Amino acid sequence: MFASAWRSVATSVETQLTATYFRVQKLRKVGFRGMHSTLEDVQLEGMEIKILPALQDNYMYLIVDTKTREAAVVDPVEPELVIKTVQEQQLTLSKVLTTHHHWDHAGGNEKLLKLWQKELDVYGGDDRIGALNKKVQQDDTFTIGGLHVKCLSTPCHTTGHICYHVTAQDGSGEGAVFTGDTLFQGGCGRFFEGTPEEMYEALCTKLSALPDATKVFCGHEYTLQNMSFARHVEPDNEVIQQRIEWAKHRRASQDPTVPSTIGEEKSWNPFMRVHEAAVQKHAGGATDPVVTMGKLRKEKDTFKA
Repeated sequence: MFASAWRSVATSVETQLTATYFRVQKLRKVGFRGMHSTLEDVQLEGMEIKILPALQDNYMYLIVDTKTREAAVVDPVEPELVIKTVQEQQLTLSKVLTTHHHWDHAGGNEKLLKLWQKELDVYGGDDRIGALNKKVQQDDTFTIGGLHVKCLSTPCHTTGHICYHVTAQDGSGEGAVFTGDTLFQGGCGRFFEGTPEEMYEALCTKLSALPDATKVFCGHEYTLQNMSFARHVEPDNEVIQQRIEWAKHRRASQDPTVPSTIGEEKSWNPFMRVHEAAVQKHAGGATDPVVTMGKLRKEKDTFKA
């Protein structure tokens, strides 16, 4: 009896120690500051993307040219983490890419410039963006080291929203697009300053035209919420259910669910599937994809997962 009781205690202690070990390992990776996700690097042709979690569910990104080590940061709302990473990795930070003016994306620009104390080009498409000194519009281009950046104007969430499409200098590889609050994994941003027509143009014309292999780095960790709505719209879409299960495993370990790809978004994102009969039927049966877009967004605004 005592032996059995001792084994039970020993097993319990072992289980607790194992759980503590993995919590410590996760804490070492996530950090003591309580980040919502782990820090991760994504290697693409000619570039490295460093995923930097911020605030409650935001993502910042460092885009690094692997040859020159020149870097740009997307939406640096927590500049201290950006500077720490840049210094640790011995990068040359030269540019800020701001997707839109909302505080949780542009709110760190001015502080970053103050802390960095070196010249930075701050890109964006809206005069409301703090520290803006390089205003851009549709099809404007610039470089990050040898990387090529093309600006895509995607007004709707805000009137001045810009997505940034980044490719290797020779055009090889999958490339990446930084979509802010226009395109999320499995969803899209609210139409705060725009119309269904504008979001349709952004998602189904401009972003859909990118190569299917293009990696999508969005502005928030909203995947599980968005995919729950996607499943509500298309309950028979097995790709959606598979992604939900994958995302649950990732989030259980506090790992980010970004990036997805443009091709994947076309397979599960209802806002990029407004031409599909099943999606149109769910939205009331209208065959006009713009009408479907508007009805989906109105439903999503009050949807409870």
